[in-house]
Amino acid sequence: MMLTGNSTAAWAARLADVDYVAAYPITPQSEIVETLAKWSSEGKLRAKFVNFESEHSMITAAGAASLTGARAFTATSSQGLLYAMEALYTVAGWRAPMMLVNVSRGVGMPMILQVEHGDVMAARDSGFIQLHAETCQEVLDFILLGYRVGEDSRVLLPTIVNMDGFVLSFAREPVELPDKSDVESFLPRFKHPKPLLGLEDETLAYAPTMTEGASYTYFKYQIHLAAQEAKHVFRGAVERFEEIFGRHHDVIEGYMLDDAEIAIVSSNSYSSIIRSAVKALRRNGYRVGMLRLKMIRPFPREEVAEALKHVGAVAVFEQNLAPGRGGALYPEVVEALYHASPRPDAILSFIGGLGGSPIGYSEAEYMVRVCEKAMKTGIAPQGPTILCRREDWQRIRAALKMAGIPVEQLSEAIHHV
Repeated sequence: MMLTGNSTAAWAARLADVDYVAAYPITPQSEIVETLAKWSSEGKLRAKFVNFESEHSMITAAGAASLTGARAFTATSSQGLLYAMEALYTVAGWRAPMMLVNVSRGVGMPMILQVEHGDVMAARDSGFIQLHAETCQEVLDFILLGYRVGEDSRVLLPTIVNMDGFVLSFAREPVELPDKSDVESFLPRFKHPKPLLGLEDETLAYAPTMTEGASYTYFKYQIHLAAQEAKHVFRGAVERFEEIFGRHHDVIEGYMLDDAEIAIVSSNSYSSIIRSAVKALRRNGYRVGMLRLKMIRPFPREEVAEALKHVGAVAVFEQNLAPGRGGALYPEVVEALYHASPRPDAILSFIGGLGGSPIGYSEAEYMVRVCEKAMKTGIAPQGPTILCRREDWQRIRAALKMAGIPVEQLSEAIHHV
């Protein structure tokens, strides 16, 4: 079927036979909960659908439903995810394997509705598993895989499946919807090992208050161990997934990496653009490849190190900018490669695509040329390189000058392509 990313997420929840949907609409994810509300009212979805007054309440309710043994689903975006941030840590601490679809969008002021990953990157240390989709098909696949992994008794953690706002949420792509019987074979009914309702053990508590640090440390470390285990459970789940549905997944995906001198690391939907650019760069004589991160939590440290240890330089391309720091994923890639032997001579940070701004062949070629220079000279740019097309920068510069805003310092940080 030709489906938007939002419709695909709704179909995945329906195929997973969710029991509970907690909702609060926000652009660009509203279509997900609107579709589920419609199906619920028509009797096509056998789930309790509840519209809440805020994302904070929505996440808390979904987590509580999960503790009863219900398969819980919800979705949000941007400010909504940040409004729910406290509840994310709570639900992960409860070990409640609910599903949260985040449709990435820029956060704060100035307001924008298009894609940026500042929202989902802010949640990377909450305890949620994170799977990042490139296509609408992967949105469906990752929701099913996320339930399978999160509900496993060795994990019991909530999952975020991330898709890019507008790029995927409202773009129609061909999506293969599996038979319900196949989904049931892959994803059996969720059975919480100690459900909140009907407990015989009256001493069990899901929201305790710690009185000393040693106990608190123990529980936090248990979440860490469960998150690490999620990667191994994922590996087993994708084998079964491929047997049933015929599609292969892994925590990372390499493209033309075998003989690459330079690798571009990316995630999410812009990886399709970078893949196309890499193919064109190859035709023009550049030995470049791409590594896509499908799983960001737990971070696939060993897999990234193994995939990139033979390249001379790495360009980490990401669509978030932490003020005063740079890209959130760049230091994680650096840490993964630090102990690799051999390891790349240069690892560089590039920021682009913020607010849905376009990238293409010229941006990919620019990243490769900067990497080549760093390999030859040993000199690398300090801090992240901000990618901006020349015509866009000229328009911005003119507008800033008209407003009387100095642009000299900004000019030094912006690298024209």
